[in-house]
Amino acid sequence: MREMTATNLRSAFSGESMAHMRYLRWADRAEEEGYPNVARLFRAISHAERVHATNHFNELKNESGDFPVTAAGGFGVGSTSDNLQGAINGENFEINEMYPAYLAVAELQGEKGAIRSMNFAISAEKIHSAMYQEAKQSVDAGRDKELGPIRICGVCGYTAEGEIPQRCPVCGAGRDKFDSFE
Repeated sequence: MREMTATNLRSAFSGESMAHMRYLRWADRAEEEGYPNVARLFRAISHAERVHATNHFNELKNESGDFPVTAAGGFGVGSTSDNLQGAINGENFEINEMYPAYLAVAELQGEKGAIRSMNFAISAEKIHSAMYQEAKQSVDAGRDKELGPIRICGVCGYTAEGEIPQRCPVCGAGRDKFDSFE
């Protein structure tokens, strides 16, 4: 793998790993504040972020050694509303800044696996941002988010509310590859 793409994938892995852990902690806060559905949303999306991190890590299978990484990451535990805003900011950074730049490099360098992994992630991040924005509106209105079952594709991290699709619309995986958060 070409070095610029590898560097970007390492940073994306780091960012997704931090989001995975941050969302778990923010789920605990939402639970403490009486928002069980928002907590479930944070946990489900945390799982999707883990899928993205795993995909990036797997694309780096031929890379070894210690590397410094650059990744944006929010720190601290605020109110559920503040944490949702932090999640929205992070998802939007990935959608508008990080992944478009990383994808441009991977495409220029012809790194097909990295392109696939990054496209999987950016597709899901768009959904995550919208789900977090809806949850924040509910929390800011003083109520928990009405939320059905959340489904996460274990192959690409695609996230949906409601029924499990026959096939993942992003990667084509079958129903058996979805994890449910109810």
